[in-house]
Amino acid sequence: MTVLLDLDHVSKCFPVGGPNQLARLRRRLSGGPDKLPKVYAVDNVSLVINKGETVGLVGESGCGKSTLVRALTRLVDVSDGSIKLGGRELALKPARVFARDRDRARIQMVFQDAGDSINPRFTAFDTIADPLRRLRRVRGKALKQQVEQAANQCGLPPVLLSRFPHQLSGGQRARVGIARAIAVKPDLLVLDEPTAALDVSVQVVILQLLQKLKRELGMSYLFVSHDLSIVRLLCDRVLVMYLGKIVETGPARAVFQRPWHPYTQALVAAVPRFGAEPMARLRLKGEPRSPVDPDPNVCRFYGRCPISTSDCKTKAPALRRFGSRHVACHFAEEFVVERIKSGP
Repeated sequence: MTVLLDLDHVSKCFPVGGPNQLARLRRRLSGGPDKLPKVYAVDNVSLVINKGETVGLVGESGCGKSTLVRALTRLVDVSDGSIKLGGRELALKPARVFARDRDRARIQMVFQDAGDSINPRFTAFDTIADPLRRLRRVRGKALKQQVEQAANQCGLPPVLLSRFPHQLSGGQRARVGIARAIAVKPDLLVLDEPTAALDVSVQVVILQLLQKLKRELGMSYLFVSHDLSIVRLLCDRVLVMYLGKIVETGPARAVFQRPWHPYTQALVAAVPRFGAEPMARLRLKGEPRSPVDPDPNVCRFYGRCPISTSDCKTKAPALRRFGSRHVACHFAEEFVVERIKSGP
């Protein structure tokens, strides 16, 4: 398959405290700003998304999912690493400069709550037209035609284009957000919990719409969600993230049927399995480790993992490949052998 997006050892750190506190600490500390404590929201993450592929990103709140997608969409600057889209390096340009770059149109994002991500002073037409004006320099009749085309693809009647966000329902606002993202015909669409703020019945309609658009437009998706059932249904591959690290990757069906990393096992076991035998649930203990200046020699899951040993405290496991799967666990071989013996 052809690689569309390639992240290589990407990290994003935030200094502890606000800008004013940071300035005061810089004046006080003779060692300079590099010695200030930092929160490692994304730590040395590498991933690949192929053309036409749908990749899911899962993990509990605070694991770094939103920071990762904002880094790869260049809404924020990265602290380290490389981001290539279609072979073109994106990480070298500051986020403010990239916002006006021609490659900005190739990667678009649908945010979690359309009500918060849409300008309340813009009509639906202006919301969809905004990226066309800024990124494609479309004007006049062509602008009107392309806005109506994007709205039609998302099931928005022309009569709604003159309305403001407060005059639209939650499902209609979600369609406006999707139409805005696809209007410039991106290669990659990043969906950050696009149905989290919607009723269940509306969620189904929006998910069906996203599947239809993928077939018609041939885009790649990065789908971020807490709902593992949705990820299993929509995604070809899944990435499991914990405290800024990717701990397991692989085909979505295989990962959810037979998770290998203890954290993935705990996530999957928490999902109700109607009509099937429940999975043995791992009991996690303790609290998540602090993301502030984490010890690089300690496994991020140490302290909560029920199978951890002293080795996990002295050497952090690397993300290793096992066929189509990647797992960051010292005991990955034992899970692989166990699964082979038990059969598919």
